[in-house]
Amino acid sequence: MPNQLIAIAPRKAALLPYEDNGALRPDQVRVRVEYASPKHGSELADFRGVSPFVNDYYDDAWHAFLPRAAAEPQVLFGEWNLGNQYVGIITEVGADVRNFAVGDRVCGYSGIRETVVTHPDHLLRMPNGMSWKSAVCYDPAHFALSGIRDAGVRIGDRVAVFGLGALGQLAAQMARLAGASYVAVVDPIEKRRQVAMRAGADVCYDPTTDDVGLLLKQDTDKLGVDVVIETSANEFALQHALRGLAYGGTIAFVGWARAFKGGMDWGREAHFNNAKIVFSRACSEPNPDHPRWDFKRIREACWDMLAAGKINCEEIINPVVPFEQSAEAYETYVDQKPEASIKLGVSLTGEGCTQ
Repeated sequence: MPNQLIAIAPRKAALLPYEDNGALRPDQVRVRVEYASPKHGSELADFRGVSPFVNDYYDDAWHAFLPRAAAEPQVLFGEWNLGNQYVGIITEVGADVRNFAVGDRVCGYSGIRETVVTHPDHLLRMPNGMSWKSAVCYDPAHFALSGIRDAGVRIGDRVAVFGLGALGQLAAQMARLAGASYVAVVDPIEKRRQVAMRAGADVCYDPTTDDVGLLLKQDTDKLGVDVVIETSANEFALQHALRGLAYGGTIAFVGWARAFKGGMDWGREAHFNNAKIVFSRACSEPNPDHPRWDFKRIREACWDMLAAGKINCEEIINPVVPFEQSAEAYETYVDQKPEASIKLGVSLTGEGCTQ
C-alpha cells in the first residue's frame, strides 16, 4: 500500500498507509507524485495545535470568528494529510478527460503522499523546462504578489521585506520585478538572508543585532523606505518596520500573526509618522482591486511568472529530503529548527536530495 504523511498528534508526524486501488470516475485522473512540499506558516499553526481554527471558525456572513461546536473539530490528528503542493506524472485518466493525458507532468494541491486522484480542473500543466521547485512555490507566490500589489509598489520605490521564508523570498524578487530601486531584506537567520542576497536583494539586516529601522533610514538619506512587506508576523519585526518606514509609507502585513505578547509601542514612530498598514491576504474576496483583480487572476499571474523563470526558486526549496524521511524532516525543519531550512522539499524519486 502507498504511504502518506500524517499529523498523528500535535507536533508529531508519521508515514501511514492509505488505500489507492479504487477505479477512477470518468472525470478524474491519477497522478504519481515525484516531489512535494508543505507550508511553513498556516499549516504549522495547525500542526502545533495553536491555530484559531482549533476552537473557532471564521464565519463569512459575520466576517468574524465564532465558537466551534465541540462536535466539529477542525484539526483531526491521525487523519490529517500534511503538505501543500506536489509535482507528478499522470498515470491514468478517466474516460471523459480530454485536456490531460497519461505522461503529462502536472502540479497540484495535496498532502504529501505517493499518489493523488483528482479532477483535471485542479491541475496545472508543467511546461518543458519548468523546475519542480518553482512549481511548489506557487502557493506562497500568491500571498507575495498580493502583498506587493496591496502595498502599491511602484517603479523607483524603496522596499524592505521582513521575514525570509518562501513568502518573503518571493516578495523580495517580486519587488524588484515591480520596479523597486532598492530592496532590503530582514531576517534573523543567516542562511535565509544569504539566499535573498544571491537572488538580487541590495542589503540584508539581522534584527537581533541591528537597529534595522535606523539602518533603513541611513540607507535612504533619512527618508525611510516607501514600502515594507511584512511576512514574519512578529511584533518586534513590525516595530522595526515602523521605525524604518518613510513618513506616510505603507506596510503590507502579509504574515498570519498570533496574539502579540509584547514588543509593540504604538507611541513611537507609529504615532508620529502617519504610517499606513494594509492587511493583505490574496484569497480574501473581493480583492481590493475588484473587479479587475481577483484570486483567480493572482493565481494565473503567479503561474505565468514561475513558468517563465522570472523568479528563482532553486535555493528557496531547501533542504530536500527523501520521502521515507519526511516525517522526521517535517518535525525538524518545519517545526523545531526553522533556522535549518527555508521551504522543505520532499523527493519521492530519490533524486535531488540536499540534506
